[in-house]
Amino acid sequence: MNRKYIGSDFDDFLKDEGILAESQAEAIKRVIAWQIRDYLEKQGINKSAFAERLKTSRSQLNRLLDPENTSVSLMTLSQAAEAMGKHLELRIK
Repeated sequence: MNRKYIGSDFDDFLKDEGILAESQAEAIKRVIAWQIRDYLEKQGINKSAFAERLKTSRSQLNRLLDPENTSVSLMTLSQAAEAMGKHLELRIK
């Protein structure tokens, strides 16, 4: 394979800068927040009703939907998945 550009990849750069884990967490959170928002929109469910399903406050749901807030527990993520009729799958590669 003939590579035009030789060097490290972007993950190596983030690792060298000490922000790889933070960047990965934020990317994952953005996808999860998007999936929940997409579900709510497609199902026609408002935030208050979904917060009730989660047995939590609307402000807690807003934190879950905030793509930059990576301080979300696995329990909260699991409950959100269950409320959408799905399950949470977590893998370490």
